[in-house]
Amino acid sequence: MKKIICTVAFASLLLSCKTAQTTTANVAPEVQVTIDLNNPKDDKVMVTIVPPSSKLDEVVFNIPKTVPGTYSTDNYGKYIENLTAFDAKGGTLTVAKLGDNSWKISGAKKLSKITYWVNDTYDTESGGGFGNNDVFSPAGTNISPECYMLNTHGFVGYFSDKLTTPYITKIVHPATLYGATAMEDTDASDTQDVFKAARYADLVENPIMYSKPDYTTFKVDNMDILISVYSPNGTFKAADITPAMETMMRAQKKFLGPINNNKKYAVLLYLSDMKKQDAKGFGALEHPTSTTVVMPEMMPAESMAEQLKDVVSHEFFHIVTPLGVHSNEIHNFDFNNPKMSKHLWMYEGVTEYFANLFQVNQGLISEDEFYGRMSDKINQASAMNDTMPFTIMSANVLEKPYKDQYLNVYQKGALIGMCLDIIIRENSNGKRGILDLMQKLTNEYGVKKPFNDDELFDKIVSFTYPEVKTFLETYVSGPTPIPYEKYFAKVGITQAKTKKPGNVFLKGQKPFITVNPQTKEIMTLPEIELPEFYSALGIKNGDIITSVNNKNYNLDNIYDLIMESQGWKEGDAITVKIKRDGKETELKGKIKLPFEEVEGYQATDTSKNALKEAWLKG
Repeated sequence: MKKIICTVAFASLLLSCKTAQTTTANVAPEVQVTIDLNNPKDDKVMVTIVPPSSKLDEVVFNIPKTVPGTYSTDNYGKYIENLTAFDAKGGTLTVAKLGDNSWKISGAKKLSKITYWVNDTYDTESGGGFGNNDVFSPAGTNISPECYMLNTHGFVGYFSDKLTTPYITKIVHPATLYGATAMEDTDASDTQDVFKAARYADLVENPIMYSKPDYTTFKVDNMDILISVYSPNGTFKAADITPAMETMMRAQKKFLGPINNNKKYAVLLYLSDMKKQDAKGFGALEHPTSTTVVMPEMMPAESMAEQLKDVVSHEFFHIVTPLGVHSNEIHNFDFNNPKMSKHLWMYEGVTEYFANLFQVNQGLISEDEFYGRMSDKINQASAMNDTMPFTIMSANVLEKPYKDQYLNVYQKGALIGMCLDIIIRENSNGKRGILDLMQKLTNEYGVKKPFNDDELFDKIVSFTYPEVKTFLETYVSGPTPIPYEKYFAKVGITQAKTKKPGNVFLKGQKPFITVNPQTKEIMTLPEIELPEFYSALGIKNGDIITSVNNKNYNLDNIYDLIMESQGWKEGDAITVKIKRDGKETELKGKIKLPFEEVEGYQATDTSKNALKEAWLKG
């Protein structure tokens, strides 16, 4: 999972219609599911589940509390309404609700089917960033005639005694909607899709997005890639996004080599309308053969491409871990009483490290850009609890105070991966790195063979060197902060002052512009020192900015202006219209970005060039 924190607004759509009836004759020894997208009612859809016969007097039906990859308690049962159990004659059985996510059904030997309504999560999101109570949007659900985001864990539940029973899921839908997924549809109809899963855990790892068809397909080696896009205002098309995605995925596959054997991978991109009540949690959620991505539709094309490169590459690398290498806690995940693994440093940290390393390895970014990214992670990690053992945080990540440190998996977790990579490179004279280690772990375990949490460190050391054991015990399971300079020095990298470009409209939390609430006009703040961007163009304190590059701006689309500015480059031409003392003036010039001097890293010791090259390019 990769989170991008942002806030947006949305307006819900309400429909009413009649629900379909489901026959219970000739029940097969599978859990049979029907999701009806033809007849939504009040922004909800009906789900019908027909279980195999039971010899029990009582059974418990569950909707997940937590799902793999989110590391949060979301209680999807809160979005379930009017759950009813029926016998074969249509009579109702007694149902008792057990907390947010479970229902006890009495007379289970007579149980023929259950039905319930599912509400979506996107309509309930309040935004506000990490740590709020919203379901993370890529793990959430959307119900609207234009787009149904079916993260299946939000629609389909399981019986406590049938977690390993096969699932047959039938989705009835308008012919105008296409269901994008990595699963194979076994029904040729254009109004009904049927998917088979070997067990419940496999079903919930396969999201489906139904929307007006806008997708592309291509092959990377022997892997089929599907890119499906929902853009509510038609701002983006799959064809626009595909070239950069294809370049990225080819580079990833080349970087990985033989470590992955997936036959199909789907990227489901949902673009949120920031002018309406829509999804607000931006980022992505990984699955073994797919990724759900949620981004703001208003994001400029260049910024969108850059974000997708970072976010989707992170999720794609999850095919290494936890797909190929994972513990019992993940393999036999308990959706309502989860026990978390101690090794988030590997599942998320090493994955995030790979998502950056492959870009410098494959020439997508420069070495200096890579050092800058690692420097940013060091700075962000320093704001977290640097003495909390990472394994303890990971095992307790659903509870305070540990869950408050979760975002550190993308910072310190990635840096743990970097340091291990350097240690292995140093001890092998540059011949092997952490990718080689992950290949060995994949060969040892693989998709169907989990490891025991307490045994992973010893297994890693058996494939590497004693120095790796010392590092893991001292800095990962121990409380000691990592001395990053020590590991950078091994590859000839030292601390240095670097200049980092900032934004022309704000510095940190300090804005240079404001809005007149009566007129909605954007104006520069009076009586503050403005960056050189303004003086170079002739903009003064108190000037009203009416347009930039021939696009008008005010309070209604100020976010567009901020996001557009994130893609501006030093020296690019710019035209700004301002109003001063009631007179409008057009100003033309070059963009002057505000640069600030920050601590960074650069290569200085040429005697370590061979090891550095093996680390970054090997």
